Amino acid sequence: MVVAGCARAPAPEPEPPPEPEPQVQPRDEAAERAAREAEEQRRREEEELRRLETERRRVLSVIGERVHFDFDKSDIRPDAEEVLQRKVSVLREYPGIRLRIEGHCDERGSNEYNLALGQRRAESVRRYLMSYGIDAGRFTTISYGEERPLMDAHNEEAWAQNRRAEFPVTDHGRIGAGE
Repeated sequence: MVVAGCARAPAPEPEPPPEPEPQVQPRDEAAERAAREAEEQRRREEEELRRLETERRRVLSVIGERVHFDFDKSDIRPDAEEVLQRKVSVLREYPGIRLRIEGHCDERGSNEYNLALGQRRAESVRRYLMSYGIDAGRFTTISYGEERPLMDAHNEEAWAQNRRAEFPVTDHGRIGAGE
């Protein structure tokens, strides 16, 4: 007996599962909005810091302006009044600022005389500022006499620069923060 048969055809391979369709992540609008708001807040803060730094430089520039005096005088000169008026404006705007008013002299005269003259100069400036309503408690005064010259030369130009009052800030208060 002969058995004959057909060879069986191999079973077809199963089709691979379909590629998953790329899922589009739903836009997280809340997260995007939060990111935009955070970036905007950061930008505003940087802008405010730049504004505060600009204001701080302006204030310190005005406060740092020196006033000069005539030889052997402690009277406020007209050009010094202009400088002091700018200081009055800043001191009114920022009541937390405290200053040390330093009186200086040129080298002519004795050390004792120049210390006294430097003190009169510092006091003259203090009285001027107080006459515009700036509280006396915001100032200290000191005289350095001839001990801290700006210029070491021995001529009228150097002496004129050395006859001055300077205004180091002893307490900045909150410059630029809108006290």
